[in-house]
Amino acid sequence: MELNLGGIVGKSPVLDEVYRILGKVAPTDSTVLVTGESGTGKELLVRALHINSRRQGKPFVPVNCGAIPRELLESELFGHEKGAFTSAIRSRPGRFELADGGTIFLDEIGEMDLSLQVKILRVLQEKEFERVGGAKTMKADVRIVAATNRNLEEEVRTGRFREDLFYRLNVIPMHLPPLRERGDDILLLADHFLNRFCKQKQRKKMGLPSRSRELFLRYPWPGNVRELENFMERLSILCEHDEILPEDLPQKILDAAGIAVPEAQAAACAPANGFVWPNIGHLREKALGLKDFLDQVEERLLLEALEEAGGVKNQAAEILGIKRTTLIEKLKKRNLAAD
Repeated sequence: MELNLGGIVGKSPVLDEVYRILGKVAPTDSTVLVTGESGTGKELLVRALHINSRRQGKPFVPVNCGAIPRELLESELFGHEKGAFTSAIRSRPGRFELADGGTIFLDEIGEMDLSLQVKILRVLQEKEFERVGGAKTMKADVRIVAATNRNLEEEVRTGRFREDLFYRLNVIPMHLPPLRERGDDILLLADHFLNRFCKQKQRKKMGLPSRSRELFLRYPWPGNVRELENFMERLSILCEHDEILPEDLPQKILDAAGIAVPEAQAAACAPANGFVWPNIGHLREKALGLKDFLDQVEERLLLEALEEAGGVKNQAAEILGIKRTTLIEKLKKRNLAAD
């Protein structure tokens, strides 16, 4: 059976091994634990597991265990009965009920509180649970797939993760390699993202010449695929010509390749006081009014913060000194809000 990769892009040998395991594991109902650094695309791999399984067409329900406050996560997973706590004004099904017959994806499982890990273990063993504040035992016909960027074996040794749950989750381990180990996949992904963003933003297709491609391969991409995706979106907006040249790339990529900024360029970019106030000349040079100019400045800072934060909106908001909700509103206003 030909695999549906569900948007995963790459042909490197290390990714071929991931595809091989995916083809064997997807048709089964075995529990899978996906590991890998943040930004490597673990959710895409888990979605591919689902769409190549016998549960295809049934619900796929993701839960980010690190994004939901610990006091609310149990209710989110198992649901609650009316009156179970102050704000429980009506009964509500949890994610396990919503995933009935399908797959539930427990992302960032390493962030889960020990007390809740016991209840996840019970669902794995007995296929049953109770809603918060309820007495009725409910059945869960779901396939559980978990993911983490933590070393769970180390978490077990330090007492932060239950050993019995780890072995229940780790029936089939799958590891997504970091982008720096995927060779020319970096260029495949860069072209893929650049073409997609140019099409979305209705601008002429842009190219990545060989000089720039070499620099992309020499940069370690600590934020992995998410960092590359955010970076290509930024270039699709800010680059004013049809090719992305080395001079369009940030200093950190040039530094990784051992390329020094020419002295004259460094002086222009980094004045003695470390900052240049925009002036009327900049507006005239760009043929922009004040509002459009400020919008461009704000958009550039938003994209740079997202890139520096590896796409993590909480961190990007902290970098900018604004609330996460404010950041999301600004991104949506510019059609920059990523899933």
